[in-house]
Amino acid sequence: MATDYDELRSDVAESQNTSLQALQSANAPDARSVVRDLDEADGLDGSDSPGGEFVAEELVIAVIPQKEDEFTCYSCFLVRHRSQIAKEKDGHAYCMECEG
Repeated sequence: MATDYDELRSDVAESQNTSLQALQSANAPDARSVVRDLDEADGLDGSDSPGGEFVAEELVIAVIPQKEDEFTCYSCFLVRHRSQIAKEKDGHAYCMECEG
């Protein structure tokens, strides 16, 4: 006896029809209620970090004062060695990279 392997089995066809009927009869939310729920969720506390996790650690940084042979570029605000001064104008020093 020849068997058609492309034909759906009766139990599979019945379960597909049942699940389709269940989906059609389900009480799905409309688009307006979903948008309203999202807007309400956006207006909550807002104290979370962008990644959604709360980080309870302090950042401790040792601040080292500028040395006598260093300057702060008035354009990029990086601390550089005095040998990298390209120009000084109005009492402000500019580095070689900014003036280059």
